Amino acid sequence: MKVVVIGAQWGDEGKGKIVDYLAEDAEYVVRYAGGPNAGHTIVVDGKQFALHQVPSGILYPNKSVFLGAGMVIDPEALFNELQMLKDNGINWEGRVFISDRAHIILPRYRKMDKERDSQRKRPIGTTGRGIGIAYSEKSQRDGIRLADLDWKQKMDEFEGEDLEFINKYKDQLIKMRVDLTQKMYEYRKSNILFEGAQGAMLDIDSGTYPYVSSGASCSAGAATGCGIGPHDLDKILGVFKAYETRVGNGPMPTEFNDSDEAESELCRKVRDTGREYGVTTGRARRCGYLDLVALRYACRVNSIDSLVLTHLDIYDPMEQIEACIAYDINGKIVTDFPANVEDMENAKPVLQKFTGWKKSLKEIRKYSKLPKEAREYVEFIEDYCKTPVGIISVGYERDETFIRKNPWKK
Repeated sequence: MKVVVIGAQWGDEGKGKIVDYLAEDAEYVVRYAGGPNAGHTIVVDGKQFALHQVPSGILYPNKSVFLGAGMVIDPEALFNELQMLKDNGINWEGRVFISDRAHIILPRYRKMDKERDSQRKRPIGTTGRGIGIAYSEKSQRDGIRLADLDWKQKMDEFEGEDLEFINKYKDQLIKMRVDLTQKMYEYRKSNILFEGAQGAMLDIDSGTYPYVSSGASCSAGAATGCGIGPHDLDKILGVFKAYETRVGNGPMPTEFNDSDEAESELCRKVRDTGREYGVTTGRARRCGYLDLVALRYACRVNSIDSLVLTHLDIYDPMEQIEACIAYDINGKIVTDFPANVEDMENAKPVLQKFTGWKKSLKEIRKYSKLPKEAREYVEFIEDYCKTPVGIISVGYERDETFIRKNPWKK
């Protein structure tokens, strides 16, 4: 079985935890897009791990993980991350491999990234990690891949700090590189978990362009970023939070209104309870009501088979919950997600109210044990999106999760 896990919102949905949870039944885990701008947080036995480039399955001692061809790799950040794992008792050597078609981020890309964003009339709010520059160089066919490290003519193009940086990590990278297409064919009868980065609404083609990431965070990226064909993908899971968050600039129709005292207080509660601060940047995330218009769009454009609902427990103490079921754009009610940024910026959420359950969900491990009000909320989401919710997370720990529909079964 080949199972893809993507973010179904604007990133930070809890993909890292879900990949870690599902990795127990996988033999291999492959990250297929993004770079050190991603931040996947995993909590195991009270210990927190923040991963940026290494796939989340690395915490299982017998799993091999791969960094895919669709990724852009910062060697310095990668080896710092691997050292962090080693310092915490995670033996990664011989278990972490990189596609020979993955591109390398050079240090000057970070400065270029920040400078380019500061010069934009409408800044994107980039993390400044050099991601966009690396993807730009790749598109212009001027980038450097791991496969090029022993290509003399290509290496002759680099000099000074660039060459010094590449040479510093060259031998280590060559030891870890593999032909990922060959590996995926070799392991074709195995359970393989494909891990996305960012979220569906940040995809370069189907997201809120230009306020998007530079890579393919859509489900199709799992095929293009791992050297396999789309027919080889069996299941696509979309992870979403019970509310909405976004980092950086760009439209977010359901964002809580800071000028409204009640919404400002709700934002504070959600942000603090949900720990809504960037793993990579530390920035406070923008928070808002669950946007079902955007979620349904993500399900459609990514052929999501099953949804994964996280952070449901955030609503435990609340009397009432609200979710967006349509947009009011200049007086017109819209239920399909628009491509036009100006429409998105003018959109006001049409909200549906739900009764809260006023009960802790932390100990629940079976759907039928959820309070009736929580089940009604889940079932409304399923009906609206025409997509089942197969997994529910009610806390940060690995075991604070339960499955309604096992993705490893056909």
